[in-house]
Amino acid sequence: MSVPGIFHADSYKAGHFMMYPECKKMVCYGEFRCCMDGMKTGGLQDHRIVFYGLRHCIETHISKKWTMDDVHKAKFFFSTHNAFQTNYVFPEELFVSFIRDYDGYFPVKIQALPEGSVIYPRTPVFIMSAEEQYAPLCTYLETLLTMVWYPSCVATISRYVRDIIDTGFKKTANEEMNHLADSRLHDFGMRSCTSLDQSIIGGCAHLLSFNGSDNMAAAYHVQVHLNNGIPIATSVPSTEHSVMTSFENETDAIDHQIHHFAHGVFSIVMDSYDYANALDNILPQCAAKVLEKGGMFVIRPDSGNPVEQVMLGLQAAEKCFPVVINSKGYKVIQGCAVLQGDGIDYEQIRTIQNTVMGEGFSTECVLYGMGSALLQKVNRDTMSFATKLCYLEDINGVGRDIMKTPKNASSKFSLPGELFVGRSQSKNTIMVYTKDEPRSPDIVHAMRTVWNYGPVEDAFEQFQRVKARLAHQWKHVPPRGDAISPALRAKIAKFLISRSNS
Repeated sequence: MSVPGIFHADSYKAGHFMMYPECKKMVCYGEFRCCMDGMKTGGLQDHRIVFYGLRHCIETHISKKWTMDDVHKAKFFFSTHNAFQTNYVFPEELFVSFIRDYDGYFPVKIQALPEGSVIYPRTPVFIMSAEEQYAPLCTYLETLLTMVWYPSCVATISRYVRDIIDTGFKKTANEEMNHLADSRLHDFGMRSCTSLDQSIIGGCAHLLSFNGSDNMAAAYHVQVHLNNGIPIATSVPSTEHSVMTSFENETDAIDHQIHHFAHGVFSIVMDSYDYANALDNILPQCAAKVLEKGGMFVIRPDSGNPVEQVMLGLQAAEKCFPVVINSKGYKVIQGCAVLQGDGIDYEQIRTIQNTVMGEGFSTECVLYGMGSALLQKVNRDTMSFATKLCYLEDINGVGRDIMKTPKNASSKFSLPGELFVGRSQSKNTIMVYTKDEPRSPDIVHAMRTVWNYGPVEDAFEQFQRVKARLAHQWKHVPPRGDAISPALRAKIAKFLISRSNS
């Protein structure tokens, strides 16, 4: 569907240009106000967040020029959008003006953290400003830019899972096998999404931490549009229940797949009829054929208790495929592995992995497919994303710091004044400061301009560089930390006291 950019906002945004006080500059920013609840690392709550997804908002939506035809469509729409189908106010003159002055590009400046940055809650991820006659349009794009909450949530979930996988590999796998960790979580979530666009946006976020994906639309988009044609995601031939039940029996179905695919990795769903029977009676008939071709048979249970089904698969494979004990003292099945793709989420993966290790198997023997828990079971409140006005300069050039301080929801306070987001070169941590406070030479500007009243050349990097940034920063940024500088925190406290006395 094609909806002009004028309508990429909540309805009330259209009237805000008349509601703000007269001013010549306005600044707002976007932040995650909390970390992802429930994620644990080594018994400590992990505060880290992965910022990702602004590129999609800007290149797909904001970079499209507004036209006079869009304004005509807006006049038609707003003529009946107010209650009782009456006229709804909208900034027609400002729209016409920037179509003329900026060739239809929205008249704001956007600075943002590089995608793949690892941050703590309360870190501004973008700062948006508008000046002179266009100052009242500063927050018009808030609704659209707020949507970075979604890919950031998916990227953060995927990274937490990567921590689990890496921990298991470090304990139970030989170092030369560590590259297999890249493929141990597959994106099975495309069919769980509400739209194709959502599956692409979320699927790309997952690929920051893994290269396994059955979300083909996201895999294509990453390779062709975000990474200059360089591949990122991979998958393997895999049956589904419709394939298995289309044969007279499961033995014939599996033999057919072995004939075509056993020279490499291939996955067989094993519970179309009786999972235990398939493991006990059919798998032993197949093992020699797979080993003869040199391939990897991946057993895929798709129902039942995930922990039990994985262990049944490993125990059956152990009986009919060769097993070696690696240097860490854990069993590695040769030519066979198990993939659990039903009922998988962060906690389930951790439970399965602990059970697998407890039974003496290397975690390299198990793969996971995550669907709705990866791409669907999140919302804006998951990490409480918000965009808020923080600074206003009146028509006389007098600046005023702005702060939201709801007494009955103290966690929803916003940051006051013009802000500086800096990165410590020695620690890799990112912190927000007041604009003019003294800072160590170690602190450098962490943001870059990605939109300046129009497109900015080379505003965004190749996906593989974003992926590398995340891997590096996640390794060096501690799980817990504070993003607000002492001077800014003192300023916030002063604001709260003044508001309580007013």
